[in-house]
This record gives sequence, structure tokens and C-alpha cells, in this order.
Amino acid sequence: MDLGGYPPKLPRRRALSAGKTTQLQKHESLTLSVKAATLANDHADPLVELDHLPSGLLDCDAAGLGRFLDGPTLIQLAGQREPALFVSVLMHGNETVGWEAMRRLLLDFDVGGGQRSLPRSLALFIGNPRAAAAGMRHLPEQPDFNRVWPGSELPATPAHGVMQQVTARMAERGLFASVDLHNNTGTNPHYACVNVIGNRYLRLATLFSRTVVYFTRPRGVQSQAMAELCPAITVECGKVRDRLGVEHALELVDACLHLAEIPDTPMPMHDIDLFHTVAQMKVPEDIDFAFPPAKAPLVLSPTLEHLNFRELPAGTAFARCGQGQPPLDVRDEWGRDVTRRYFTCEDGELRLKLPVMPSMLTCDAEVIRQDCLGYLLERYDKHLPPRG
Repeated sequence: MDLGGYPPKLPRRRALSAGKTTQLQKHESLTLSVKAATLANDHADPLVELDHLPSGLLDCDAAGLGRFLDGPTLIQLAGQREPALFVSVLMHGNETVGWEAMRRLLLDFDVGGGQRSLPRSLALFIGNPRAAAAGMRHLPEQPDFNRVWPGSELPATPAHGVMQQVTARMAERGLFASVDLHNNTGTNPHYACVNVIGNRYLRLATLFSRTVVYFTRPRGVQSQAMAELCPAITVECGKVRDRLGVEHALELVDACLHLAEIPDTPMPMHDIDLFHTVAQMKVPEDIDFAFPPAKAPLVLSPTLEHLNFRELPAGTAFARCGQGQPPLDVRDEWGRDVTRRYFTCEDGELRLKLPVMPSMLTCDAEVIRQDCLGYLLERYDKHLPPRG
């Protein structure tokens, strides 16, 4: 297939390219420690490793996986091509799109009881089935499983050790590409994220969406760890239980399994909308917040998430608040406090001081406390790798 028109359209269950397989080099300087895996913790689940899909596994939804899996599980399935595609699902237990897509896809292949041969070896990592059983991002005694991969800045836990084990296994075997499948809680378009501005990374990302976000924080996410080994992306597939999100995730993984190589040619500017995450917004723990009609020092707009991926002018209101210091903690990618650069309190409203584009704004109070309120983006098209 002529790759000059890459990325190809994503028809379901169709091979997208054929030809010579390219072995991507492992990152030689990757150093790993699994000391955290031995830390004493009653709630720690060791890594389970399998070379097959247990009978009945694909019939279970995310909430039922606990009947088959005791904890984080790495399933390595042999296919026609090497190296393997790495796919992670349920890094957050309440984001089920990845598992729903993978179980539907694998039912078509011989490894799942179907008729087709698996076109490329697959390493499937099922991150947090215990949290999935509870319908939670993570259990109260657990850290966020997508903040504990190599490079994490959080204190070491047994979960760090598990992710280091997974990364070490994949470094040893070599990978073709990595895809981490997620849902959003707010209203967002489907988009991909990269941690490296490189041709193969961007080509892989645009296989899912022309909207691509480059970020360096938060640290300790799966895609940052795997980016040391191969082209790696995180994809955001809309809200939970969105059928189109499941279909889109399925099509992406199916396409990746059929690719013979990922071109190392520059992306034309007209084929991508590249953004850069410049800041993360959190509500400080000592600030109470609410949504109308409730009252609190910070009353967030109930339509906040509809501002996602819209280029907003200065003066746009995010919330009602008192006068003085804006009741947010806004940090740039170096961890510096930039709250007053982006926000001000005027006439009882929390307003933008600069034109900016937000993403992942959510009205889910639990997510706001456990993770963040959202992110601020800037256009980054001028930083695309040069052509020719």
C-alpha cells in the first residue's frame, strides 16, 4: 500500500499496509528498578503474566474481570509479525473503553476463538481490574495507576514496581508501538496525546485523530515510559459507555495490528492540529467548591466542560468566587505556580487573563479531587519536525 497518503482511513477489520516489518530499537539507556515491588503493603497486587486468554475472559465486562484476574495482568499473545504491539486498558478502573474495544476485537481472532490469525503479536496489559470491579478510577488504598510508571515523581509504592516490571519485560522483548486507551469524564473530542515530538509518534497519533496534544506532565504515565522503547500514544475516546468511542478504539488497534511499519516521514501541517499542554489546573485541597445552586468559595460553571478545545478569549468566566487570589492552583510543565498569569478574580467571577484553549475540563467532583480540574493548551504546529 502506498504510504504517501498516510494516515489511511480506518475501515474496521481491514489490513492497512503490507511489506517488510521494521524492528524498532529498544532504548539502550533505560534503567529499571523493581525494588518497589517488594515493599510491604497489604493492598499490593503482584503482576500476573499469561501467554493466553483464559476461557470466558472475553465474555466479561470490565466489572466482571475480577472473577478471572487477581490484579494487574500482562497477556502476551503470539501473532504473525514481531515485534509486538503493546496495548494497555483499565489504567483507570472506571474508564472501560479499552477493555470493551479489546474484547470485541479479540473475539474475531484465533487467540480469542475467532477465525482470523492475529496479524501481529500483542502484549495486552489490563491495569486495575479491582478498581474496575468497584467502578472507580482507583481504590482508596491505591495510587493512580497512570502516575506510577518509570519516571514517576510520586513516592515509591508496590504499584511502581509492577509498572517497572511491565516496562522491563517490554524492553527485553522489543515493541512495535504502544497504545494506552482512555475515556474522558468531560465533553471532549476524540484526540491522541504524545510525549515526544517525532515523526513516528505523530504518525501513530494521527492514525486516531488529527487533534494531537503534546505534554510532559503529569509524569509517570504509561506513554512516557513506553516512549523510551517505541512510538507511544495515549488516546482519549470520549465518555464511558459511548459506543462510538469503543468503535474508534477498536479500529485504531486493528489498524496498528495490520501496519507493517510506521513511516518516519514528516507530517504535513494541514494533516494535524498539534497542541501543547502549558498548565494543569487543580482546586487546592483547602478550597471548598461546588456547582450551582450550592454555595461555596468556588462555584464552578455547570457548563464548564463544554469549553473544552475551544479557543477562549481573555475575560471568559470559569466560576464564581470572591475577590483576591484566584482559588485555583495552576502549574506549568516545570511545576511553577502560574495561577495569576492565567486567572484573575473580577466582579465575583474567576476569569481568564489570556486567550487560551482548555482541555479535559470536567464537572465530576470526584475526578477534580483525585486528579485535576483540567488543562490549558497552546497551538504548537510550528514545532512540527521540518519537511525535507
